[in-house]
Amino acid sequence: MKRVLLFLLTNIAVLIVLSIVLRLLGVDRILDESGAGLNYWNLLIFSAVFGFGGSLISLAISKWMAKRVTGAQVITQPRSANEIWLVDTVKKQAQMAGIGMPEVAIFDSDAPNAFATGMNRNKALVAVSTGLLRNMNQAEVEAVLGHEVSHVANGDMITLTLIQGVVNTFVIFISRVVGHFVDRVILKNEEGHGLGFFITTIIAQIVFGILASVIVLWFSRNREFRADAGGAKLAGTASMIGALEKLKKGVQEPLPEQMSAFGISGKPSKHGLKLLFMSHPPLEDRIEALKRAGGM
Repeated sequence: MKRVLLFLLTNIAVLIVLSIVLRLLGVDRILDESGAGLNYWNLLIFSAVFGFGGSLISLAISKWMAKRVTGAQVITQPRSANEIWLVDTVKKQAQMAGIGMPEVAIFDSDAPNAFATGMNRNKALVAVSTGLLRNMNQAEVEAVLGHEVSHVANGDMITLTLIQGVVNTFVIFISRVVGHFVDRVILKNEEGHGLGFFITTIIAQIVFGILASVIVLWFSRNREFRADAGGAKLAGTASMIGALEKLKKGVQEPLPEQMSAFGISGKPSKHGLKLLFMSHPPLEDRIEALKRAGGM
């Protein structure tokens, strides 16, 4: 309940901030002066502010949000040999990858999982679950850490945010153009916008949003293959394969929705149309890709 409330309050705060920005820019109205036609310039700015604004704000607060949503505890002063090893391993891998030292954290979950987030590749956060530490040996944990460090080094969080911002902008823009067309041409409303505009816009935004998510999720799946290759480079191909094999056998407990795209874990197998709506490729495909790359 606390997670849901935090998520809702954050989104409300984002909407308020973006609405204020639109008002200050003077583009909070999308109709022209006559009230009959669209002001496409205002509509484009409106769409970009909401399309990019929400994504960029989410990225900016991603570390803060991740810690509170997952309950991740940052290791500021290692209290055990295991924590010392975690921090030293991430430090070594960050140096090899050419990025700044990320914060290292542990979150409580029976499922073996890990994630990386942050808007700055030199000030990121890498977190692992207690379930992952219990169920994997050090070589496999090192591979998982390498996977997450590779996400940071590849700039995946920033790139995914920018792609999400672009598709959001187009979805908001086109859905309102469609709504305006229906309101004027089909429903013959000559001034302002009637109920038909708002209903059509909502429906169009849902439909276009689903189609746009296919693009975002395609990139998300491809970045997982790249991060797996990075983990294999930093910790060894056999260790990376071993870690993915353990994920197949582990308890499938996904991260909270707002963090799921940044986790390492994925469903063991899904293909066909269902694959289009997955943020991670099937684990079998990821393992096979590593074997091919390693000549196994």
